[in-house]
Amino acid sequence: MRNRKRNAVQKLGVFTLIAMTLIASNVFFVSVLHRHFRSSSDINDYIDSNYIRNEDIKATRGKILDRSGNVIAEDNFTYNIFCILDENRYESDGKTPAFVKDKEGTAKHLSRILGMEYEDCLESLSKKGVYQVELGLSGRNISQSKKEEIERLKLPGIGFTESIQRVYPMGTFASNLVGFAQSDENGTTIGQMGAELYLDSYLRGQDGKVMAQVDRRGYVLPGMKEEIQSAINGNDVHLTLDQDIQQALEESFRMTVDTFGESRIWGAVMEIETGKILGWGQYPSFDPNTKVILDYNNYGAQIPYEPGSTLKGITWAAAINEGVYDGDAMVYSGPYHFSSDANNNPVRVESGGWGTIYNAGRRNFGMITYDKGLVYSSNTVAAEIQNKLITADINLDYLKRFGYFKAVNSDGMLEETGILNFTWPADKLAICYGQGSTVTMLQMLQAYSAIFGDGSMKRPYYVDRITDAYDKDKIIYQAKTKVTGNPITEETARHVQKIMYHVLNDDDGTGRHYKIPECKLIGKTGTTQVAINGSYQSGTTITSVMSAMPAEDPKVLVYYAYETGYNPSAHWKSEPIINTLRKVAMKMGFAEREEVENVDDVASQPMHIESYDMPSLVNHSISYAKEKLDPMQTKVYVLGSGDTVINQYPQANAPVISGQRVFLTSETNHFTMMDLTGWTRKDVAGLWDATQFGFKLVGEGVVVKQSIPPGTVVNKGEIIEVEFK
Repeated sequence: MRNRKRNAVQKLGVFTLIAMTLIASNVFFVSVLHRHFRSSSDINDYIDSNYIRNEDIKATRGKILDRSGNVIAEDNFTYNIFCILDENRYESDGKTPAFVKDKEGTAKHLSRILGMEYEDCLESLSKKGVYQVELGLSGRNISQSKKEEIERLKLPGIGFTESIQRVYPMGTFASNLVGFAQSDENGTTIGQMGAELYLDSYLRGQDGKVMAQVDRRGYVLPGMKEEIQSAINGNDVHLTLDQDIQQALEESFRMTVDTFGESRIWGAVMEIETGKILGWGQYPSFDPNTKVILDYNNYGAQIPYEPGSTLKGITWAAAINEGVYDGDAMVYSGPYHFSSDANNNPVRVESGGWGTIYNAGRRNFGMITYDKGLVYSSNTVAAEIQNKLITADINLDYLKRFGYFKAVNSDGMLEETGILNFTWPADKLAICYGQGSTVTMLQMLQAYSAIFGDGSMKRPYYVDRITDAYDKDKIIYQAKTKVTGNPITEETARHVQKIMYHVLNDDDGTGRHYKIPECKLIGKTGTTQVAINGSYQSGTTITSVMSAMPAEDPKVLVYYAYETGYNPSAHWKSEPIINTLRKVAMKMGFAEREEVENVDDVASQPMHIESYDMPSLVNHSISYAKEKLDPMQTKVYVLGSGDTVINQYPQANAPVISGQRVFLTSETNHFTMMDLTGWTRKDVAGLWDATQFGFKLVGEGVVVKQSIPPGTVVNKGEIIEVEFK
């Protein structure tokens, strides 16, 4: 036993001596000879600070999503190629070249794969006195599939850096509100306008770093110092926008252009009780993927305009709220000659005076009730209400109570406040029927939330919540409804709503052409001349309608306006606006009839429309999923040949209607391409969301061309180009 212990101690001593000798030798090699003992590498490379490599680990920018979780903006990973030209660079064995040795052969392969000219590629690879080169735009943001194709060639000296590209699957979707982000010279994606800019600090995240000691060939040796600081991804922003409603709005813009020619158009859809903006847009807009931007202004907040007769709702509300209004009383609706009193307030006179105002088309309805004055949109009755039942100053006070001529302050929107002209009698007179002074659509939405609601005014907003990048249940910010005033009583609001019912539902109401079969509407139309250089002789008008549904208990308001050359039948050509009204009514479940015409159907054939909550199908079998979806009469597409659902679109609990396309993903690496002809951007965006493959969408309208033919197996990393028209 003692001998065994003695032998063990002796062996331990020998091992210790050997270890100490090795350590001492390594110390000697490193400190005296500057050689790494295990690899014989020259440690002078590491002592020199030039061989400390610092690399950024790019954080992923947070997603922007609509209220149902559909992606509006997200980061896609792509790759940038670089080519090492330094002929001193070899692999760690010191024999295998790690630089571009065959320049002609490499240029031939790369030019073919990257789609660049051979001569340009060879010129880049033939540069002298440089360590490495990139290949310009052709070598940036290349797909995973192209990267893998190049890697299979095993070309020495070719490397890749990971890059991030901000993409917008739905193209023009509320682009002047959402904005865009793009990379700076350091490769960091930064918000440039809209929500991308306003919420940049939440979306951007924090880049990480890798710091390592490397030799002059760029290699890290075992045991040498390497520090890694992980990136922190940006947070996700959930907007109040609804994909179906937004796309209906933008479709209506295109219909307006088809009907009236090139126009400036703007519109919005908003929940009355909360102030949530469900749709917001303009024409022309832009696709943030291509960034061909003709106008950076957000029309709804930054372009003040004379609203016309839609402002008359305030004039009637003011008189009713003051307790001086009798809707059945008679009033003369003919020409309104006016002069002024000692305070420069307009007063009606028999003839002469400062001037005369007329109804549209100089129509004279004779003696009518005050209620009919709003139904007929009479300018002269509006003047009589302001200047006889109340005063111009009282009317102005109500306009200010309703939030006009001051900022609304909605979620960082850049906005103008409008111009108030209220000095001369003509100015004061014009304001009662919506001319002479300017407002914004944002102000109109806020004001009419009180008229269509309970008298309390709600601030419009479009940012619903911000959630943590790593825990969607962790809410960093949650929006709340903001009451910005109580300009009128609930009784007054109900009274105005009652009159506005007749505007859209009476056979002689100015809004009768906007009736839809799904439900009754209330509202007010407007037509106003556009002043250019102080004159109304330009021949340009703004046609608009402010409406709410359903009439008996308004929940959602829809505002739509467009500027075109004068067209006396503009309100009769109501199909574009009706398109939005009908789709909003169906989406919000306001349909009164079991069968309504499906406006998505090209053939316009009546069909049964129902709305459902999308079930949770992930981790269930494909057969189970189809069984659950069958009663909903949706169009189901299974992506892949697996047996289990691993992703779905729409997501669980999102609204889905009969006839809608639903995607079930059963494999992550490939699927068989279907025929996309006739699909909308919404359909293709759903396919994109379900597969998480790379798509490039060009144009607007419906699909007319696709880069991958139907029936072809699409592999992860391939870019699918889809053209709309």
